[in-house]
Amino acid sequence: MSKVHWLALSSVPGVGGVTAKKLIGRFGDIEAVFDTPDEDLMTVPRVTPDMVARLRAISLESLEEELASLGEEGIQVFTWDDEEYPANLRPTDDSPPVLFVSGDVRPEDERAVAIVGTREPTPSAVERAETIARELAARGWTIASGLALGIDTAAHRGALKADEGRTLAVLGSGLRTIHPRENARLAEEIICRGALLSEFHPNSPPRGQNLMARDRIVSGLSRAVLVVEAGEKSGSLDTAAKARRQGRPVWAVPGSPGTDLLIKNGQAKSLDFPVVDWDSFSQGLPPTIDTPVRDEGVQGQSQLSLF
Repeated sequence: MSKVHWLALSSVPGVGGVTAKKLIGRFGDIEAVFDTPDEDLMTVPRVTPDMVARLRAISLESLEEELASLGEEGIQVFTWDDEEYPANLRPTDDSPPVLFVSGDVRPEDERAVAIVGTREPTPSAVERAETIARELAARGWTIASGLALGIDTAAHRGALKADEGRTLAVLGSGLRTIHPRENARLAEEIICRGALLSEFHPNSPPRGQNLMARDRIVSGLSRAVLVVEAGEKSGSLDTAAKARRQGRPVWAVPGSPGTDLLIKNGQAKSLDFPVVDWDSFSQGLPPTIDTPVRDEGVQGQSQLSLF
């Protein structure tokens, strides 16, 4: 039943990873949270009477049926209690309590690198993103990105061009509502050589805040983040900022306003093209992840809209 309890808790608006961890830390486990009197739940910071009322109104029986339906559709549900939950992401302060997954997440995917950048890249940036992804995937690195148009797409495609290359795509929508639609076929290819992941219920449409929220998951899945091309206000800089809060090193390819700014401010190391020794670069990437830095200002507020 615990998986159903996780689904119920995560469906309450305002309950993200930080609040869920406070609840578990106070009461011991997910089922204990449901057995706790309302007044005790509300002693946990940020837990409001409205949250508790919404939690009590959820039908666990309906969620059991939903869980069975997802399984028949090939959608897995990973929670913090599951061994399959991505090991790199789990210890981050704002990791989502629930992940919906299509495809196959493997232990070797802990050796992951995120490649991100603008949705409107130059042709040379597309070529560079594909090259980075292909070269690293050929050396056993899983490539993580966000399935967006532009650099994300190039990163996924580059990984798939490597023999046995693997890639993980984090969605800012539900798994039944692939966004952008132009990448629906690419998503199918990724499922065969990696996985699609989302913290949002499979029926959830793409929203601006959800697309932003996925950035922390892209970086959290990875041991390092590479920004290929970006504007000064690009969402990729948000991913880089979240990566640094999570203790992940950041590299940037010089030549665009956003990446040059990251390098100038000492927020990223420079990855210089065209001369890159890919064996040395691969060996220089982190063999493990660092202890995440706590930052309650960056939270994933999962709102799964199960009903």
